[in-house]
Amino acid sequence: MNKIAMITGGTAGIGLATAKVLGRQGYHIVLNGIDEEQGKAAVAALKSEGIGVDLYLFDVTDENAVLAAFDEIGARFQDLDVLVNNAGGLGGRSRFEGMETDFFRKVMALNLDSVFFVTRSAIPLLKKAGGASIVNFTSNAGWNAGGPGAGVYGTSKAAVTTLTRALAKDLAEYGIRVNAVSPGTIDTDFHANIKASKPEVFASWKDNILMKRLGQPEEVASVIEFLVSDKASFLTGEIIQVNGGQDFL
Repeated sequence: MNKIAMITGGTAGIGLATAKVLGRQGYHIVLNGIDEEQGKAAVAALKSEGIGVDLYLFDVTDENAVLAAFDEIGARFQDLDVLVNNAGGLGGRSRFEGMETDFFRKVMALNLDSVFFVTRSAIPLLKKAGGASIVNFTSNAGWNAGGPGAGVYGTSKAAVTTLTRALAKDLAEYGIRVNAVSPGTIDTDFHANIKASKPEVFASWKDNILMKRLGQPEEVASVIEFLVSDKASFLTGEIIQVNGGQDFL
């Protein structure tokens, strides 16, 4: 069988772009999502390009759901060559003074717990592959703490940066490399609400980017393609900024 790549939150945006890029390189894709219709559309798009794909619908923030899904995945596949922990999100905005504990825990679960739950379950399969690779997603917000109301999102993504480096140390003896991408402002549905409600604000974001444009999902996917390839065989514990120079301004 072809090499296997699992992508969480892979039914749209950067996740789907990554699925297409890796699928074109011959990977069989294990796709995770939570929206059935979106999942079916993603599967159809991949299959239309001749890409092999299996879809598993489960919530990556639910420990029991992750464990149950990996019982199925482990029975279906002998090993796993690539894990891309793409699932995550802003989860909403709230200043800390008025932040409810449930909101704090929701955002941390979405961006941090999910990476821990999925990676922990995937490690036995990654060990069997030999030379496997994990790619996590952090964010500009993990460096600059995010904009107004996005402080807990930035906190969760900073934690993913540390977790990435900790996993790199933990798994090096098994030949498993662990790196992360840190996208800047990418033109995806992640920003759909503000794009629709405040198009002038959305359009102005490019002024804060050195290259004066937003990134595209494929531009992040191509970096992931490199990170999981043999060309990056001596690269682990690194965080790759994909932001058009956004941090410079």
